[in-house]
Amino acid sequence: MGEGHDHSHAVVTEGNSKKLSFALMLTVAFLVIEVIAGFMTQSLALLSDAAHMFTDAAALAIALAAIKIGKLPADDKRTFGYQRFEILAALFNASMLFMVAIYILYEAYQRFSHPPEIQSMGMLIVAVIGLIINLISMRILFSSSQDSLNVKGAYLEVLSDALGSVGVIIGAVLIYFTGWMWVDTVIAVLIGFWVLPRTWILLKQSINILLEGVPEEIDIEKLRNDLLVLKGVESIHQLKVWAITSKNIHLTVHLLAPDADRNVLYQEALEMLSHVHGIREMTLQIEDDACIAHEHSHEHQDEGHDDAHPHHHSRSHQH
Repeated sequence: MGEGHDHSHAVVTEGNSKKLSFALMLTVAFLVIEVIAGFMTQSLALLSDAAHMFTDAAALAIALAAIKIGKLPADDKRTFGYQRFEILAALFNASMLFMVAIYILYEAYQRFSHPPEIQSMGMLIVAVIGLIINLISMRILFSSSQDSLNVKGAYLEVLSDALGSVGVIIGAVLIYFTGWMWVDTVIAVLIGFWVLPRTWILLKQSINILLEGVPEEIDIEKLRNDLLVLKGVESIHQLKVWAITSKNIHLTVHLLAPDADRNVLYQEALEMLSHVHGIREMTLQIEDDACIAHEHSHEHQDEGHDDAHPHHHSRSHQH
Protein backbone atom coordinates (compact mmCIF):
# COMPACT_ATOMS: atom_id res chain seq x y z
CA MET A 1 0.00 0.00 0.00
CA GLY A 2 1.65 3.22 -1.15
CA GLU A 3 1.77 6.46 0.84
CA GLY A 4 -1.02 8.88 0.02
CA HIS A 5 0.95 12.12 0.23
CA ASP A 6 2.90 13.81 -2.52
CA HIS A 7 5.82 14.69 -0.27
CA SER A 8 6.70 11.08 0.58
CA HIS A 9 6.16 10.12 -3.06
CA ALA A 10 8.74 12.72 -4.13
CA VAL A 11 11.28 11.34 -1.63
CA VAL A 12 10.73 7.78 -2.86
CA THR A 13 11.06 8.94 -6.47
CA GLU A 14 14.28 10.79 -5.72
CA GLY A 15 15.70 7.67 -4.05
CA ASN A 16 14.70 5.54 -7.05
CA SER A 17 16.39 8.04 -9.34
CA LYS A 18 19.77 7.80 -7.55
CA LYS A 19 19.65 4.01 -7.40
CA LEU A 20 18.80 3.74 -11.08
CA SER A 21 21.60 6.15 -12.07
CA PHE A 22 24.20 4.11 -10.22
CA ALA A 23 22.94 0.80 -11.63
CA LEU A 24 22.92 2.34 -15.13
CA MET A 25 26.57 3.44 -14.91
CA LEU A 26 27.67 -0.03 -13.80
CA THR A 27 25.64 -1.74 -16.53
CA VAL A 28 26.84 0.44 -19.42
CA ALA A 29 30.49 0.02 -18.38
CA PHE A 30 30.17 -3.75 -18.37
CA LEU A 31 28.06 -3.90 -21.53
CA VAL A 32 30.93 -2.51 -23.61
CA ILE A 33 33.33 -5.11 -22.16
CA GLU A 34 30.89 -7.98 -22.73
CA VAL A 35 30.14 -7.14 -26.39
CA ILE A 36 33.86 -7.01 -27.24
CA ALA A 37 34.51 -10.23 -25.30
CA GLY A 38 31.56 -11.98 -26.95
CA PHE A 39 32.98 -11.38 -30.44
CA MET A 40 36.54 -12.22 -29.37
CA THR A 41 35.58 -15.53 -27.72
CA GLN A 42 32.90 -16.44 -30.34
CA SER A 43 30.44 -17.16 -27.52
CA LEU A 44 26.72 -16.82 -28.35
CA ALA A 45 25.93 -17.23 -24.64
CA LEU A 46 28.08 -14.16 -23.91
CA LEU A 47 26.49 -12.21 -26.74
CA SER A 48 23.06 -13.33 -25.51
CA ASP A 49 24.02 -12.06 -22.08
CA ALA A 50 25.31 -8.82 -23.66
CA ALA A 51 21.98 -8.39 -25.47
CA HIS A 52 20.25 -8.65 -22.12
CA MET A 53 22.78 -6.23 -20.67
CA PHE A 54 21.84 -3.82 -23.45
CA THR A 55 18.13 -4.11 -22.60
CA ASP A 56 19.12 -3.71 -18.91
CA ALA A 57 20.86 -0.44 -19.76
CA ALA A 58 17.91 0.69 -21.88
CA ALA A 59 15.47 -0.34 -19.12
CA LEU A 60 17.40 1.62 -16.52
CA ALA A 61 17.68 4.66 -18.81
CA ILE A 62 13.95 4.53 -19.62
CA ALA A 63 13.08 4.05 -15.95
CA LEU A 64 15.16 7.12 -15.09
CA ALA A 65 13.52 9.17 -17.86
CA ALA A 66 10.09 8.00 -16.65
CA ILE A 67 10.83 9.27 -13.13
CA LYS A 68 12.05 12.63 -14.44
CA ILE A 69 9.07 13.04 -16.81
CA GLY A 70 6.62 11.66 -14.23
CA LYS A 71 7.60 14.49 -11.89
CA LEU A 72 6.42 17.15 -14.38
CA PRO A 73 3.39 18.97 -12.96
CA ALA A 74 -0.17 18.50 -14.19
CA ASP A 75 -1.48 21.16 -16.56
CA ASP A 76 -4.72 22.03 -18.35
CA LYS A 77 -3.97 19.53 -21.12
CA ARG A 78 -2.88 16.67 -18.80
CA THR A 79 -4.75 16.83 -15.51
CA PHE A 80 -2.97 13.69 -14.25
CA GLY A 81 0.41 15.10 -15.24
CA TYR A 82 2.84 12.64 -16.84
CA GLN A 83 2.64 9.82 -14.28
CA ARG A 84 1.41 7.33 -16.88
CA PHE A 85 4.79 7.60 -18.64
CA GLU A 86 6.07 5.04 -16.11
CA ILE A 87 3.71 2.45 -17.58
CA LEU A 88 4.64 3.29 -21.17
CA ALA A 89 8.28 2.81 -20.13
CA ALA A 90 7.53 -0.59 -18.61
CA LEU A 91 5.61 -1.62 -21.75
CA PHE A 92 8.43 -0.56 -24.09
CA ASN A 93 10.93 -2.31 -21.87
CA ALA A 94 9.02 -5.61 -21.88
CA SER A 95 8.52 -5.45 -25.65
CA MET A 96 12.25 -4.97 -26.18
CA LEU A 97 13.17 -7.91 -23.94
CA PHE A 98 10.67 -10.05 -25.83
CA MET A 99 12.32 -9.26 -29.17
CA VAL A 100 15.83 -9.91 -27.82
CA ALA A 101 14.78 -13.34 -26.49
CA ILE A 102 13.28 -14.25 -29.89
CA TYR A 103 16.46 -13.11 -31.70
CA ILE A 104 18.70 -15.22 -29.43
CA LEU A 105 16.53 -18.30 -30.04
CA TYR A 106 16.77 -17.73 -33.81
CA GLU A 107 20.55 -17.27 -33.68
CA ALA A 108 20.89 -20.42 -31.56
CA TYR A 109 18.87 -22.40 -34.11
CA GLN A 110 21.32 -21.25 -36.84
CA ARG A 111 24.31 -22.28 -34.73
CA PHE A 112 23.20 -25.80 -33.78
CA SER A 113 24.43 -27.18 -37.10
CA HIS A 114 27.78 -25.32 -37.06
CA PRO A 115 28.94 -24.57 -33.52
CA PRO A 116 31.97 -22.23 -33.72
CA GLU A 117 35.22 -22.59 -31.77
CA ILE A 118 34.77 -20.91 -28.38
CA GLN A 119 37.45 -19.57 -26.01
CA SER A 120 36.02 -20.80 -22.74
CA MET A 121 38.49 -19.13 -20.36
CA GLY A 122 37.78 -15.59 -21.65
CA MET A 123 34.08 -16.42 -21.58
CA LEU A 124 34.33 -17.53 -17.94
CA ILE A 125 36.21 -14.43 -16.71
CA VAL A 126 33.77 -12.01 -18.38
CA ALA A 127 30.73 -13.92 -17.10
CA VAL A 128 32.01 -13.82 -13.50
CA ILE A 129 32.55 -10.02 -13.69
CA GLY A 130 29.06 -9.70 -15.21
CA LEU A 131 27.48 -11.70 -12.37
CA ILE A 132 29.14 -9.50 -9.72
CA ILE A 133 27.88 -6.32 -11.42
CA ASN A 134 24.36 -7.73 -11.73
CA LEU A 135 24.26 -8.70 -8.07
CA ILE A 136 25.32 -5.18 -7.04
CA SER A 137 22.60 -3.65 -9.28
CA MET A 138 19.97 -6.05 -7.90
CA ARG A 139 20.90 -5.14 -4.34
CA ILE A 140 20.50 -1.44 -5.21
CA LEU A 141 17.12 -1.81 -6.95
CA PHE A 142 15.39 -4.48 -4.85
CA SER A 143 13.58 -2.31 -2.27
CA SER A 144 12.21 0.16 -4.87
CA SER A 145 11.06 -2.67 -7.16
CA GLN A 146 8.29 -3.45 -4.64
CA ASP A 147 6.74 0.01 -5.04
CA SER A 148 7.08 0.86 -8.73
CA LEU A 149 6.19 -1.16 -11.83
CA ASN A 150 8.78 0.89 -13.68
CA VAL A 151 11.64 -0.02 -11.28
CA LYS A 152 10.27 -3.58 -11.13
CA GLY A 153 10.76 -3.82 -14.90
CA ALA A 154 14.36 -2.68 -14.55
CA TYR A 155 14.92 -5.06 -11.61
CA LEU A 156 13.53 -8.04 -13.56
CA GLU A 157 15.91 -7.25 -16.41
CA VAL A 158 18.90 -7.25 -14.07
CA LEU A 159 17.70 -10.45 -12.37
CA SER A 160 17.32 -12.24 -15.70
CA ASP A 161 20.76 -11.02 -16.64
CA ALA A 162 22.28 -12.34 -13.39
CA LEU A 163 20.81 -15.77 -14.19
CA GLY A 164 22.17 -15.41 -17.70
CA SER A 165 25.64 -14.83 -16.23
CA VAL A 166 25.30 -17.95 -14.05
CA GLY A 167 24.35 -19.93 -17.17
CA VAL A 168 27.36 -18.57 -19.08
CA ILE A 169 29.70 -19.49 -16.18
CA ILE A 170 28.37 -23.09 -16.14
CA GLY A 171 28.69 -23.26 -19.94
CA ALA A 172 32.26 -21.94 -19.90
CA VAL A 173 33.32 -24.50 -17.27
CA LEU A 174 31.69 -27.35 -19.24
CA ILE A 175 33.31 -26.29 -22.52
CA TYR A 176 36.71 -25.91 -20.81
CA PHE A 177 36.64 -29.46 -19.44
CA THR A 178 34.76 -31.31 -22.21
CA GLY A 179 35.29 -29.28 -25.38
CA TRP A 180 31.56 -29.51 -26.21
CA MET A 181 31.05 -26.31 -28.17
CA TRP A 182 27.27 -26.86 -28.51
CA VAL A 183 26.85 -26.25 -24.75
CA ASP A 184 27.24 -22.52 -25.46
CA THR A 185 24.23 -22.54 -27.77
CA VAL A 186 22.10 -24.55 -25.33
CA ILE A 187 22.86 -22.04 -22.56
CA ALA A 188 21.86 -19.16 -24.86
CA VAL A 189 18.53 -20.92 -25.59
CA LEU A 190 17.87 -21.55 -21.89
CA ILE A 191 18.47 -17.85 -21.14
CA GLY A 192 15.94 -16.95 -23.85
CA PHE A 193 13.31 -19.36 -22.49
CA TRP A 194 13.83 -18.20 -18.92
CA VAL A 195 13.21 -14.56 -19.81
CA LEU A 196 10.11 -14.95 -22.00
CA PRO A 197 7.47 -15.84 -19.31
CA ARG A 198 8.65 -13.03 -16.98
CA THR A 199 8.54 -10.56 -19.83
CA TRP A 200 5.02 -11.69 -20.66
CA ILE A 201 3.84 -10.96 -17.09
CA LEU A 202 5.28 -7.43 -17.17
CA LEU A 203 3.73 -6.88 -20.61
CA LYS A 204 0.31 -8.02 -19.32
CA GLN A 205 0.46 -5.78 -16.22
CA SER A 206 1.42 -2.73 -18.30
CA ILE A 207 -1.29 -3.32 -20.91
CA ASN A 208 -3.92 -3.83 -18.18
CA ILE A 209 -3.13 -0.39 -16.72
CA LEU A 210 -3.12 1.27 -20.15
CA LEU A 211 -6.53 -0.29 -20.89
CA GLU A 212 -7.86 1.17 -17.60
CA GLY A 213 -8.35 -2.40 -16.34
CA VAL A 214 -9.07 -3.11 -12.67
CA PRO A 215 -5.65 -3.29 -10.95
CA GLU A 216 -4.60 -6.84 -10.06
CA GLU A 217 -4.42 -6.13 -6.33
CA ILE A 218 -8.08 -5.00 -6.21
CA ASP A 219 -10.76 -7.66 -5.56
CA ILE A 220 -13.69 -5.97 -7.30
CA GLU A 221 -16.31 -8.41 -5.92
CA LYS A 222 -15.18 -7.84 -2.33
CA LEU A 223 -15.07 -4.08 -2.95
CA ARG A 224 -18.63 -4.15 -4.32
CA ASN A 225 -19.88 -6.16 -1.32
CA ASP A 226 -18.06 -3.89 1.14
CA LEU A 227 -19.85 -0.87 -0.36
CA LEU A 228 -23.25 -2.61 -0.28
CA VAL A 229 -23.01 -3.48 3.42
CA LEU A 230 -22.40 0.16 4.42
CA LYS A 231 -25.30 1.46 6.55
CA GLY A 232 -28.04 3.00 4.43
CA VAL A 233 -26.76 1.85 1.01
CA GLU A 234 -29.55 0.20 -1.02
CA SER A 235 -27.64 -0.31 -4.25
CA ILE A 236 -24.61 0.90 -6.16
CA HIS A 237 -23.91 1.60 -9.81
CA GLN A 238 -21.29 3.24 -12.03
CA LEU A 239 -18.50 1.55 -10.05
CA LYS A 240 -15.24 2.17 -11.88
CA VAL A 241 -11.76 1.31 -10.61
CA TRP A 242 -8.61 1.98 -12.58
CA ALA A 243 -4.95 2.89 -12.09
CA ILE A 244 -2.86 5.76 -13.41
CA THR A 245 0.41 4.06 -12.38
CA SER A 246 1.15 0.85 -10.49
CA LYS A 247 0.42 2.48 -7.12
CA ASN A 248 -1.99 5.30 -7.98
CA ILE A 249 -5.47 3.73 -7.94
CA HIS A 250 -8.68 5.71 -8.58
CA LEU A 251 -12.34 4.92 -8.00
CA THR A 252 -15.70 6.51 -8.80
CA VAL A 253 -19.05 5.11 -7.65
CA HIS A 254 -22.70 6.15 -7.21
CA LEU A 255 -24.35 5.00 -3.96
CA LEU A 256 -28.15 4.92 -3.73
CA ALA A 257 -28.85 5.71 -0.06
CA PRO A 258 -32.13 7.67 0.36
CA ASP A 259 -32.33 7.37 4.17
CA ALA A 260 -28.63 7.62 5.05
CA ASP A 261 -26.88 10.43 6.84
CA ARG A 262 -24.74 11.64 3.94
CA ASN A 263 -21.76 12.82 5.96
CA VAL A 264 -21.58 9.65 8.04
CA LEU A 265 -21.94 7.42 4.96
CA TYR A 266 -19.33 9.42 3.09
CA GLN A 267 -16.82 9.11 5.94
CA GLU A 268 -17.48 5.38 6.38
CA ALA A 269 -17.03 4.70 2.66
CA LEU A 270 -13.89 6.81 2.62
CA GLU A 271 -12.33 4.95 5.59
CA MET A 272 -13.25 1.53 4.21
CA LEU A 273 -11.93 2.18 0.67
CA SER A 274 -8.76 3.73 1.99
CA HIS A 275 -7.87 1.19 4.69
CA VAL A 276 -9.31 -2.06 3.35
CA HIS A 277 -8.61 -1.58 -0.37
CA GLY A 278 -5.74 0.93 -0.38
CA ILE A 279 -7.58 3.39 -2.63
CA ARG A 280 -6.64 7.00 -1.94
CA GLU A 281 -8.27 8.85 -4.86
CA MET A 282 -12.04 8.55 -5.07
CA THR A 283 -15.25 10.30 -6.11
CA LEU A 284 -18.38 9.18 -4.25
CA GLN A 285 -21.81 10.26 -5.45
CA ILE A 286 -24.61 9.70 -2.96
CA GLU A 287 -28.12 9.59 -4.48
CA ASP A 288 -31.54 9.60 -2.80
CA ASP A 289 -33.95 8.77 -5.62
CA ALA A 290 -34.11 5.25 -7.05
CA CYS A 291 -35.81 6.36 -10.31
CA ILE A 292 -33.27 9.08 -10.96
CA ALA A 293 -30.41 6.74 -10.07
CA HIS A 294 -31.78 4.20 -12.55
CA GLU A 295 -32.20 6.77 -15.33
CA HIS A 296 -28.83 8.27 -14.55
CA SER A 297 -27.23 4.85 -14.80
CA HIS A 298 -28.74 4.38 -18.27
CA GLU A 299 -27.67 7.85 -19.37
CA HIS A 300 -24.12 7.00 -18.43
CA GLN A 301 -24.18 3.74 -20.32
CA ASP A 302 -25.53 5.50 -23.42
CA GLU A 303 -23.37 8.61 -23.28
CA GLY A 304 -20.29 7.24 -21.55
CA HIS A 305 -19.74 10.32 -19.33
CA ASP A 306 -20.82 11.84 -16.00
CA ASP A 307 -23.31 14.72 -15.96
CA ALA A 308 -24.21 16.37 -12.68
CA HIS A 309 -27.92 15.97 -11.92
CA PRO A 310 -29.80 18.47 -9.74
CA HIS A 311 -31.06 15.66 -7.48
CA HIS A 312 -27.60 14.20 -6.94
CA HIS A 313 -25.27 15.06 -4.13
CA SER A 314 -21.71 14.43 -5.07
CA ARG A 315 -18.59 14.61 -2.95
CA SER A 316 -15.12 13.80 -3.96
CA HIS A 317 -12.02 13.09 -1.97
CA GLN A 318 -8.50 13.55 -3.22
CA HIS A 319 -5.19 13.71 -1.35
